[in-house]
Amino acid sequence: MTTTSPQGRTELLRPDRDPVRVLVVDDEPPLAELLSMALRYEGWQVRSAVDGAGAVRTARDFRPDAVVLDVMLPDMDGLAVLGRLRRELSDVPVLFLTARDSVEDRIAGLTAGGDDYVTKPFSLEEVVARLRGLIRRSGTAAAARGDSTLVVGDLVLDEDSHEVSRGDVPIHLTATEFELLRFLMRNPRRVLSKAQILDRVWHYDFGGQANVVELYISYLRKKIDAGRSPMIHTRRGAGYLIKPGE
Repeated sequence: MTTTSPQGRTELLRPDRDPVRVLVVDDEPPLAELLSMALRYEGWQVRSAVDGAGAVRTARDFRPDAVVLDVMLPDMDGLAVLGRLRRELSDVPVLFLTARDSVEDRIAGLTAGGDDYVTKPFSLEEVVARLRGLIRRSGTAAAARGDSTLVVGDLVLDEDSHEVSRGDVPIHLTATEFELLRFLMRNPRRVLSKAQILDRVWHYDFGGQANVVELYISYLRKKIDAGRSPMIHTRRGAGYLIKPGE
């Protein structure tokens, strides 16, 4: 749900109209406090933790709608923390913070289940913008629409409830997988290039590393097409499309 604040910003609210909740995990108190202040300015509820164990305990109690997670923590790395968070909150979108800027580190974070990645030093505006995109995509603060159902063959996606099923069998997707599938289903039988998908789903070119698209297409195929007539197709040198299974 969205509203407009007195300052003219579009505020994101939970479906129960409570403020969005964000957990900030970073072992540098000045940075964590700076991030927290910026997020509170958005009207969000914010809690913070300085290590992995504290992050898991806080998430269990706070039930955040999104997590800002530093990769380097004193007791465990961010990827291990993410694994524990996913057991508690399987759908919560996670934005990684890291001083590492290699493609391998970025792909490792996404492969582990992270939804986005920001390298230090970063601007607060960038972090807020990335979080707003993740929260919208996760459905926590989706704006109300009329007909929210997309249908391609026996595959059904509800944009409001974020429920997906094929042949009446529920399919669980992460926030990023859901956004990718929604983009494909909004353009049935149309070939979408990797550049188009990166721009629409990730909202930036991810350093030109289009292989992240291949990675998430493979995730979708395992969940959508496994044991069924394929719906997601590759057009070599052109991109990907979705069409009813034959």
